[in-house]
Amino acid sequence: MDKKSRVLIVGGTGYIGKRIVKASIELGHRTYILFRPEVVYNIEKVQMLLSFKQLGAKLVEASLDDHQSLVNALKEVDVVISALSGGVLRHHVLEQLKLVDAIKEAGNIKRFLPSEFGMDPDLMGHALQPGNITFIDKRKVRRAIEEASIPHTYVSSNMFAGYFAGSLAQHNGCMMPPRDKVLIYGDGNVKGVWVDEDDVGIYTIKSIDDPRTLNKTMYIRPPMNILSQKEVIEIWERLSGQNLDKIYISLEDYLTDMEDKSYEEKIVRCHLYQIFFRGDLYNFEVGPNATEATNLYPEVKYTTMDSYLDRYV
Repeated sequence: MDKKSRVLIVGGTGYIGKRIVKASIELGHRTYILFRPEVVYNIEKVQMLLSFKQLGAKLVEASLDDHQSLVNALKEVDVVISALSGGVLRHHVLEQLKLVDAIKEAGNIKRFLPSEFGMDPDLMGHALQPGNITFIDKRKVRRAIEEASIPHTYVSSNMFAGYFAGSLAQHNGCMMPPRDKVLIYGDGNVKGVWVDEDDVGIYTIKSIDDPRTLNKTMYIRPPMNILSQKEVIEIWERLSGQNLDKIYISLEDYLTDMEDKSYEEKIVRCHLYQIFFRGDLYNFEVGPNATEATNLYPEVKYTTMDSYLDRYV
């Protein structure tokens, strides 16, 4: 059996980071979690770190603002996975440039996975403002990685089920399925890709020692989870035994309604526009410099949206 890489996870107490940590440990990798000095004042994060430590992870204190501490941490591992927030808190995305500089100096990292875990930023040059800023920043990080000739894998995991399936893709902030009425974007028939977050962790870790994913984008597109918003709603109605009142919003009304929203809400709604009106998660073919996770790892029994939504019944 080939020796498994030692993995450092940056952002390991975050939403997707904790799933990646769990997967790394479960799949037998020596797992290191970088934590910032200020985290020791956050009881929930401390308890999470300690729970990972009990499972065998090693905690490494370092700061993105302390270059030498980063270099020292990197010299202990083979692979770096960043799970820093890449959404509305977009400033975290560009902080990865500090990781790129540290990786260049350390000189021993055989694979870097930057924080992506959504739409492929290289396919989003047309994205609506201000939501496009997320993709612009992610492209800056990609180009820095490539210019430094750092071995890498980009993971495009599409829609997190907790945020999208759990809410039936509503934008009202509620993370539970609606019980009476549901907003449908356009005709509701545009295909998206819905992925369980724990599955994202498994596929991500599977990719780190795989030569087939080296310097490529890996899309996570479980075939049974390539579904339209209406199809996900129908799954929920079948499981719950409820028929929801369906309110359809046209593209014109959606864009008009977005005009007076806050900056943060505009970013969220821009992403919903890209997904449910334009179909940007599924309106392209996987090219020669990319691959698809469920084809690479058919042994992974991914979570279907039927199974995922059943927990809410």
